[in-house]
Amino acid sequence: MNATILPNSEKHYPVLLKEILSIISPQNGGTFIDCTLGLGGYSKAILKFKNTKVISLDRDIKCKSVAENIAKEKKNRFLFYNKRFSEIDQIEFKNSKIKAIIFDLGYSFSQIKDPSKGLSFENKGELNMRLGLNNFSASEVINKMSQKDLELIFKYFGEDKDSKIISKKIVEQRTKSNINTEKLVNIINSVKKKGGKIHNATKIFQAIRIFVNKEISELIYGLINSAKIIDIDGIILAVSFHSLEDKIIKYFFKSLSEDKKVSRYLPEEKNYNKLFQAVNKKPIVPTQTEIDINKPSRSAKLRYAIKKKNLINFEGDFIKKFSKLLEIEDLSKKL
Repeated sequence: MNATILPNSEKHYPVLLKEILSIISPQNGGTFIDCTLGLGGYSKAILKFKNTKVISLDRDIKCKSVAENIAKEKKNRFLFYNKRFSEIDQIEFKNSKIKAIIFDLGYSFSQIKDPSKGLSFENKGELNMRLGLNNFSASEVINKMSQKDLELIFKYFGEDKDSKIISKKIVEQRTKSNINTEKLVNIINSVKKKGGKIHNATKIFQAIRIFVNKEISELIYGLINSAKIIDIDGIILAVSFHSLEDKIIKYFFKSLSEDKKVSRYLPEEKNYNKLFQAVNKKPIVPTQTEIDINKPSRSAKLRYAIKKKNLINFEGDFIKKFSKLLEIEDLSKKL
């Protein structure tokens, strides 16, 4: 699921690869987890170094062919699981010491251009957006959910200021006929002005995709469970591509690595739940050279932290912080 490909399906560019390799030091060997195999960019790069092993996950079953090719070449050094990364704690590691866990939250060019997945607003036909191991599709969301629920999804997951008007128009239009990709794009365009920096449909499609794939809970529980299984001095890295993802990642690392300032008039409150050592306050972003080669990388942000102790029940504050988003995801139970 690496959103790191030029409009040329023959070339694959894992975002911030040089920076990630410099952080995790695969030249020294070790076991690494690639939480989103995609086209295998990170896994292949790590396996170029001797004495490395990669355990990979991906919810998209189409990644299995990529995994099989890597496994043939690397023999006993590569394993693949068709699982969501929130289920990382359910994998048997056979006493392997995990040196680093990598999350890439983007999407490959091949996934975006796959008409059967229906991720792109440039596709035609039925809405889908299922990336694998899903319970419902985008079509069910758009054609069955209430106006109020759609508004919440668009507002919180797409951060779209026209959420109310667009959700109202969707409900009105679907009484006449089922809404597919083209009709949804037309509805959005009828509300928004032309000429913006991004396509009018970008934020709404992002919101639907997040909801369909439960990307908020996936990220939250993926981070929590990765922190539980990784060894002391192991590194968790996450590459995000939009502000909502980055906000979640930033809070997770920061809240579990810093002392808490209750008030500027009071001394810092000692944080005894310092699970991590956060290395950079600001995210690492692609160089201009990388952006010139691979434009989709321009929105990428890399954050990472080093685990420094084992803690029990450290996740309560983190889950509470984003409880509203989790509640909106739970609206899917109505489908």
